[in-house]
Amino acid sequence: MHLLIDMNLTPRWASYLSAAGYHADHWSSIGSAEEEDSAICRYARENRCIVLTNDLDFPQILACTGSEGPSLILLRGHPLVPESRGAHLLLVLANYAQELDSGALITVDWLDRVRIRVLPLQ
Repeated sequence: MHLLIDMNLTPRWASYLSAAGYHADHWSSIGSAEEEDSAICRYARENRCIVLTNDLDFPQILACTGSEGPSLILLRGHPLVPESRGAHLLLVLANYAQELDSGALITVDWLDRVRIRVLPLQ
């Protein structure tokens, strides 16, 4: 599982997830901070990455395009740092690996409740 952390989240997510055994990159190590979200989606889809973000533009892109990927994990609420939310995210990754591999939008709210939508969004 390769995770791509969006610019709106701290790069500490990449090191946290890597330490937990996941392949994780922060977008800043791959591309420009000024890159459009659609280009990040395209990169993630082409490289079979799962996007970790707080940006509502990503689900909107998937809904408008009817795309089957990339899978997204949308973190909502604060704090959005691995020190507070990391343990629960690791549970989500473990419990929903099959859905993420097949194409899904997983929203994790500020109470760590999980909602899953299978792609493509309709």
